[in-house]
Amino acid sequence: MKSIGTSSFGLRLVAQAIAAGDVIAYPTEAVYGLGCDPLDARAVRRILAIKRRPEHKGLILIAADLDALWPFILPLEPARMAEIEASWPGPNTWLLPARPDTPTWLTGAHETIAVRIPGHPIARALCEAWAGYGGGALVSTSANIAARPPARTALEVRHRLPKGLDLILNARCGGSARPSVIRDARSGTVLRG
Repeated sequence: MKSIGTSSFGLRLVAQAIAAGDVIAYPTEAVYGLGCDPLDARAVRRILAIKRRPEHKGLILIAADLDALWPFILPLEPARMAEIEASWPGPNTWLLPARPDTPTWLTGAHETIAVRIPGHPIARALCEAWAGYGGGALVSTSANIAARPPARTALEVRHRLPKGLDLILNARCGGSARPSVIRDARSGTVLRG
């Protein structure tokens, strides 16, 4: 597994790797995430295998802006959407109704999909670089074996997930002590705090 820096050239290399079907690790606000093209079923299933995560649980998507999430979500009433948008960028994940054609390898057994616009500058820059290659949203799930502590450094990613990853985008995670808050967009109920 290669480690790549966060220069604009490095971000372009990672975006090219995602376009080629690679699975990557990258820093977020609190922990390292695993990512790939969410429309590449093979790559998504590789992430699930690396994590030993059942497909029925679903995954989070991140993007540089709301436009990149529209292919996966259905809008709510304008006041609720304004509240959601006001919480971004940042460590706030919302469960929104999934479009009927959203792949089940992303939604799992749910009619919703978890989405976020990250506040971490490298995660946002990665999303922007990916958009430059025709992508939009990225899969974002913590870099760990299911039910074990997530990696917070590139070195921890290497030690905890020694097989299956193609690239690590090497940078520091943000200062958040815990992964993003997850809320139900319709009710506002906090599901993970």
